[in-house]
Amino acid sequence: MGLFDKLRDPIVLKEDSEAQKQLEQLNAYLATADPQKKEQIEDDIKLLQYGIYGENALMFELKNSHLPMYILHDLFYERNGLTTQIDYLLVTRKLVVIIECKNLYGNITIDAQGNFSRNVQLGRRYQKTGIYSPVTQNQRHLDVVHEIMRETKPALFRSAFDKRFDETYKSVIVLANPSTYLDMRFAPKDIKSKVIKADGLVSYLKKLNDNCDASGMSDKEMKELADFFLEKNQPYTKDYTEKYSSPAQAPAQEEVIGEQRSAAEPIPQNVEETPLYQALRSYRFNKSREEGVKPYFIFNNDQLKRLIEISPATIQELLTVSGFGEAKCKKYGADIIRIISQNK
Repeated sequence: MGLFDKLRDPIVLKEDSEAQKQLEQLNAYLATADPQKKEQIEDDIKLLQYGIYGENALMFELKNSHLPMYILHDLFYERNGLTTQIDYLLVTRKLVVIIECKNLYGNITIDAQGNFSRNVQLGRRYQKTGIYSPVTQNQRHLDVVHEIMRETKPALFRSAFDKRFDETYKSVIVLANPSTYLDMRFAPKDIKSKVIKADGLVSYLKKLNDNCDASGMSDKEMKELADFFLEKNQPYTKDYTEKYSSPAQAPAQEEVIGEQRSAAEPIPQNVEETPLYQALRSYRFNKSREEGVKPYFIFNNDQLKRLIEISPATIQELLTVSGFGEAKCKKYGADIIRIISQNK
């Protein structure tokens, strides 16, 4: 840390997000939607507004923390066929902190095995449901950040970087809803250390830095690292309204990251009505719910159509589909090949 460092308060390096654009898109659909779809769209709007409210509440805490750090909001990265969207990335004096913001409602319980569940009051009774672990979700984000940083290290130093990565890169889940009751009495210690409520975030960040043995970064080093993460961010368009589109009001197709659109023969316009399209789309939706990610993280619309064009029968053939690297093929390949085989 430099002798003449002057940074004393947070600097927001990236504040915008795709959420507001998605909200505008949904409102546009609502204005022209038929009555059967309006209720669904209104529900999606409420959920999106709920998420935006949570992230705004978290931004308020960060801006008023009086901590020297750089704040980056809503980052999108892709590495080795895996994609990730990070709610907040903070570059502090000693640490890089990856934050997953959850504006959860109901009473949240974490059991001794680290499983998350939610109790919601419905009239006079409570309904308990399991939810995908945000700790697992945020670990995926951290893994992608690890790969991004690892690529910047000379080969001889990568092993040492891997061993020390957990010392200076931290994951934290922040519950933004002040009304949420959090029961972690029986939760594993490592999970307890990663889940907090928004009103405890500032003291949590101070404690993390105080307990870190790493040498602090100078103002210049912090800025350079924050700029690095911002430069690696990839702009993208989320297809939030695919299920509401029609030939008369179809939204622009989502942007393909890091690839050129295929020059293959055009797909028939009624491809969406084929059993294979429906089966792959259903698989994508179910997987996204299971993993707690957006459907296009599994594969986007262009990739879905390309799967139908090629109809890969082996992993090697699946690898020829742009966006399907070894990691994605290992994770989803067998399922996709089976679905294609069953729906030929």
